[in-house]
Order: sequence, then C-alpha cells, then structure tokens
Amino acid sequence: MTVRAIPRSILFTPALSLEQVVKAWSYDADVHLIDLEDAVPPPSKPAGRTVLRAALEQAPSPADLAVRVNELGTIDAVRDLLALAECPVKPGYILLPMVRSAAEVTLLRGILASAGAHPEIFVIVETVEAVLGIDAIAAAADGLLFGAADFAAALGIEITWAGSLAARQAMVLAAARHGIACIDTPNFRLAEPSVLEEEISRVRELGFHGKATVHPSELATINRALRPNLAKLRPARRITEAVRAANGGIAVLDGTMVGPPFARMARAATELGDAWAARFGRAS
Repeated sequence: MTVRAIPRSILFTPALSLEQVVKAWSYDADVHLIDLEDAVPPPSKPAGRTVLRAALEQAPSPADLAVRVNELGTIDAVRDLLALAECPVKPGYILLPMVRSAAEVTLLRGILASAGAHPEIFVIVETVEAVLGIDAIAAAADGLLFGAADFAAALGIEITWAGSLAARQAMVLAAARHGIACIDTPNFRLAEPSVLEEEISRVRELGFHGKATVHPSELATINRALRPNLAKLRPARRITEAVRAANGGIAVLDGTMVGPPFARMARAATELGDAWAARFGRAS
C-alpha cells in the first residue's frame, strides 16, 4: 500500500489580496491554503475568486496549494467550484467546511472530477454530525482537519481542551483506520506562544500529524515539533532493524525490550517520514 505524504503545517491566507497570497508563499509551510470561506466577507467573495484564479495561474507549485471553499449547498460554494473548474491550473487540495455526511465528500469529488480536477479532499470536522459520522467521512476523504471554533459553537461551549477531546480522539481513530491525514485546528490565542506549544504537545500524544495556522510566526514552532527529521527517524529505523534481525521476535536494543508492536510503530513512522520528505522535504 502506498503511504500518503501528509502535510505537517498548513498556513491559511485569505483571498483578499493577490499580493498577500503571493507573499505567504515565502513562508515555510508544507501547504499554503487560500481561504474563500470565513476569512472573506460576503461582499468580497467575487473579488476573492479573482484573486484565487490569479494566484493559481502564477503559483510555482500548485500541487502544494489548498483552497477552502464555502459550505457545500450554498450559492457561494457553487460559484467557488465554477471558478475552480474554469481555472486552467488546479490546486492540490480542497478543504470542505461544515461537512455533515460522507455523501458531501463523494459529491464534491465527482463535481471536481467532471472538471478534470482530482485534488485531495480534506474535510473540516466542525459539526456534531461530522463527529458522529466520522468513520464514513474518513473513508471518503483524504484528510481531516479539526475546526475547533465552529465545533465549540455547535456545542455552545468555550474552546477548551476538555470540550474538544472526544472529537479529536474520534478523528485520530478514524484517520488511523483509513490511513489519512489528521490535522489540528489553528491556535486562536496568537499572543500566547505557550498555548500553541501545549496544543502541539497534546495533539502529538493523541496521534495528530500536523497543525494549521493563520499566522506565519507560528510555523517555526509547528515545523520543529511535527516535521520528520533524521534525528527523530533514526531510533525508529534501529528498532525496525533490531526486530528484523531477531526474525520478527523480541530483541533488546539499548537495554530495552522491543518486539513486533514496536517494529510496526517504527515502520509506520519511517514510512510516513519518507513519504513526507519525498513530497515536502524541499521546504525544510
């Protein structure tokens, strides 16, 4: 089975100014996202689509660009998809907000395919229905991205770790089952770097692969913590070799017992790391 290359950092930039979008490409993110949804006020959405087309046509690497369209079922989503269909250059990713069922992902994939576009589709998990139907949605999608603000609003609670833990855990389980990306929500408390570091630490423990951000100043912290590197992968490769040398049984490495479960985890880490390096490693 081919291992997916999963982005570890996604930078959101609103489609308000071509200059702003192009400037964002100078920042070290795995994927640069052009936002047509919440970050663009309704009166500015037609101009935002013009910015999107101009940006796609001059992008040095369209495959590493993402577009967040408006909620499927709205007239703005229809116009977004028409703009994408008519643009000769297609992005590598589409982010679909406010999803409630896997049928929306399937419908979007079919619409895009009819226009000759085959991007990876990432679903923003921000509705109660998405969490309850997460396994079917994960089976249809290429990645999941947590939308903490809208999810908290749906529950009528503050944005807290405790309030979102069940949703995050459901996402990780579904993503692992279907071998797709699991990306955490942007941090909203930009003036408190310690909050970002704590969130990253916690989502790494859960099994998230990456984190989105709305501000380039956070990219260094996200990349340092979540991108694969040789120092992180070297122990995993040693575990794999040690268990292989023990004919798939129990081995002792640096005084610690390691066996098949450790080898499976180490192999998965190295495969993910190699896939990331092949696609995104040029940025690091």
